[in-house]
Amino acid sequence: MLRLTPGCPVYLAVGPTDLRNNIDGLALIIENHFKLDPFSNALFVFCNRSRDKLKILFWDKNGFWLYYKRLEKGLFKWPTAVPGKKTITVTEQQLSWLLDGLNLDEPFAFDEVKARKLL
Repeated sequence: MLRLTPGCPVYLAVGPTDLRNNIDGLALIIENHFKLDPFSNALFVFCNRSRDKLKILFWDKNGFWLYYKRLEKGLFKWPTAVPGKKTITVTEQQLSWLLDGLNLDEPFAFDEVKARKLL
C-alpha cells in the first residue's frame, strides 16, 4: 500500500512515459531528463501513452519502491504535455485524486476552512 508522507514532493512526468522502463531506467529519466535527484524524499509518477497504467518511484532509506497500477477499466486523468515543462509538482491530495480517477483540479473538493472557531 502506498503511504504518502506529508510534505513529500510529488512530481508527475507530464505526457507519456515508456513504462517498460524498470527502476534504473526511471531513475535515469529523473536524473538526466528532469534534472532531479531520484534519491531525494520525493515521489516520481509516470503514466503510459494509453493512460491506463502508471508507475511511482520512491527512494526509501536503502532501496527503491516501485509501485505499479494497471486499470482494468477507465483511464487516468493525466495532465498533457506543458511546453517547457517536463514535470509538474502536485500535492498528496491531488495524487490521491489522480489514483481515484479524478482531475488534478477537482472542482468538487472541499476547500480548507481557515477560520477556526467553536460554536
